[in-house]
Amino acid sequence: MGRRANHSRMVRSFAFTTQGRLHMRDIDMFLMPTLLADTNLFLWVDLENATPEESKFILEDVFHFHPLSVEDCVMVSPSPKVEEYSPKEDDRFAPYLFMVMHAVDYSRKDGVFATSELNFFLGKSFLVTFHEAPLRSVHLVEERCVKSTQHIARAPDRVAHSLLDAIVENYKPALEELAIEIAELEQLALTSPTKDTLNKILQVKKEVLHLRQIIGPQREVLARFARGEFKMIRGHLVPYYRNVYDGLFHISELAQNYTDSLTGILQVYLNMSSNETGEVVKLLTLITLITTPLMMVATWYGMNFKGMPELEWKHGYGIAIAVTVASSLITYWWFKRKKWL
Repeated sequence: MGRRANHSRMVRSFAFTTQGRLHMRDIDMFLMPTLLADTNLFLWVDLENATPEESKFILEDVFHFHPLSVEDCVMVSPSPKVEEYSPKEDDRFAPYLFMVMHAVDYSRKDGVFATSELNFFLGKSFLVTFHEAPLRSVHLVEERCVKSTQHIARAPDRVAHSLLDAIVENYKPALEELAIEIAELEQLALTSPTKDTLNKILQVKKEVLHLRQIIGPQREVLARFARGEFKMIRGHLVPYYRNVYDGLFHISELAQNYTDSLTGILQVYLNMSSNETGEVVKLLTLITLITTPLMMVATWYGMNFKGMPELEWKHGYGIAIAVTVASSLITYWWFKRKKWL
């Protein structure tokens, strides 16, 4: 599955000093290798739906990333992951971490959770981010870095932490919206157990399952950061990554709770639907039983055989009506006494 091109293309680049101050932005791509060689600077390049030529130049000609990670980057990855790349004899790249994460679309367009892929190339003096769609988390962190209010741009691992933290934070509005929808579904299951309600329950259940499928692998990726597995993440920042992991773990628990709630709502729907069906069957059965005397009398005297003395009775017609009405009323009274009506 290849990449789509349905919005504006953009390459943003920033050079920061080791104090986190913005040194240069919107850098000419041919100047990037020079800035990359400067040990007093940290280079961040953000590729948003870049052209194949731009992607090739930056990923291959400027940073010389490993072909496997470049391939994983430009193609859509089904699951989040993190891989460590160390140069061999003929490699021209510096050691780096390649990471794939998924940001959630908190606006929930079209009634489903949309996710957007964000790729990281994290080195000692550089960070390259690659994504197709505009991401709120990336724009937010870029704005904070440029303003230099918290000096988060002093090193790539700090910015990477801020990006991961923003991605996890962006799950919360979606989860709050989902919680409201689940509450509404619970009310619908009790008051209007229609087929449309069933379809809504199944749709939301599918959404939550999709959300859990995305969160699960991301938890595994962040758990590796939380354990301090990677040398690229400095030791004093590991607790901050652990905090991001804890936030995602909490979100994962909420998603599990939502799954349990939807299972309960589905059971309520099935019970209510079964009750409604039972009431209809009960009503039809009672109607059948109440009208049984009428049917018996009508069937018996509908035969018209010769020699039936009742056919010659002067008041036979009235007696038949009286018997029919009386037996129906007695049957109705009996059901009321038994509280079946």
